[in-house]
Amino acid sequence: MIIDIITLFPEIYSVLNESVLGRAQNENMFKLNLHHLRDYSEDKHKRCDDTPYGGGVGMVMTPQPLHSAINATDPNRHAHRIYLSPKGKLLNQQTVVRLSKIDHIMLVNGYFEGIDERIISLDIDEEISIGDYILTSGDFASLALISAIVRYIPGVLGNANSTNEETFSNGLLEYPQYTRPRTFMGEHVPDVLLGGNHREIAKWRLHSSLSLTKTRRPDLLQDTTNIKKLED
Repeated sequence: MIIDIITLFPEIYSVLNESVLGRAQNENMFKLNLHHLRDYSEDKHKRCDDTPYGGGVGMVMTPQPLHSAINATDPNRHAHRIYLSPKGKLLNQQTVVRLSKIDHIMLVNGYFEGIDERIISLDIDEEISIGDYILTSGDFASLALISAIVRYIPGVLGNANSTNEETFSNGLLEYPQYTRPRTFMGEHVPDVLLGGNHREIAKWRLHSSLSLTKTRRPDLLQDTTNIKKLED
């Protein structure tokens, strides 16, 4: 997978050189290309923002640098171009899995009050939001999206089953996890997890997932057909 990023702050992405994602890059499981937006500005001061038409507070990203950067990076429009925006479709695990199967992705980051709408019309394929809140920079949304997507590239996590039993993988919150010691601060590991009966363990985990989801995220249980299949 190739991930191109249009950004004002390429240094933010140094975190992706660490841990699992750093190893995955070193082993060529995915390639990250950073493109500094100011390099494409035709303004003599390399400005990439201006005041909004119609008035209002804040600044808006001007179209010229973004359009030039996007199309210089992807002249034949091979990449799936994503703008990280609070107005976009809310990111979920299904979208993450879908995007992980795309060979070439471009992430376009907004700042201040956002980007000129004409860039969205001309150059963007999909708008995605990572949540109903505002960040100081679209780069942090891009980091979250990259981390979510790259985990599904074969070999990145080492164990191919690692993504199959986690929160949202089956539409539910993940069951509680325990490890040694068996007793800690007077709290005990549930006996069912110690007995070695895998059928009973699976039943306990499903029941726990359902219980947690009903309590914390009942909105995830709207698909009752899926829940019945899991219970069967």
